[in-house]
Amino acid sequence: MNRQLGCVAGSIFIMWLLIGEATAGVLTVLVTDSRQAPVADAVVSVRGGSMGSTGSAPVTKTIDQRRETFVPYVEVFRPGDQVAFHNSDHTRHHVYSFASTKSFEFVVGSGRTSPSVTLDQPGEIDVGCNIHDRMITHLYVSDAPFIAKSGADGRVSFEGLADGAYTIEVWHPQLRPGKETPPQVVTLDANPATLTIPVNLLADPRAGSHDPERSQY
Repeated sequence: MNRQLGCVAGSIFIMWLLIGEATAGVLTVLVTDSRQAPVADAVVSVRGGSMGSTGSAPVTKTIDQRRETFVPYVEVFRPGDQVAFHNSDHTRHHVYSFASTKSFEFVVGSGRTSPSVTLDQPGEIDVGCNIHDRMITHLYVSDAPFIAKSGADGRVSFEGLADGAYTIEVWHPQLRPGKETPPQVVTLDANPATLTIPVNLLADPRAGSHDPERSQY
């Protein structure tokens, strides 16, 4: 009798898993500019639904300084994560931020790495170099359940989202003031969904940078 009950319970558990997989949605967000070209380095946040994200241990991410350019241009962090700055150039860099959420200042010699900084509050942190004015990177700290950065194709995909309504927000460091894209709401079911979100961007402040990896708009 107990064996039969165990088999029934096991069958119910498997059915539950299959139903969960069938109703888990996939959302793809395409970020485009005013010319309908794909936008890289856009941060897409997803909130809502009934499924929360799995908590993860804090990590340390390194921002490189290469050919007098910060790489990457935009990086996403969770509260509690740490950031360090490595200098791959043959000249020193003076890394600084005056952001209200986190301020710091380091002189980083060639081949050296700065001490790690804990990013404990959500918000945007602009980081520059006091020696090379065109150098800039943006640290985006968020507690959104789902968040990702678009690649060169302007796309971000989120898998395993439960059925329901979600609010989608897009941030980019070059968003034109007063022209920010309002949050978008999408309702997901078992079918994959694609959402295109246009953004109005200012010119790339890194124009003329030596770094061939920089985004083009």
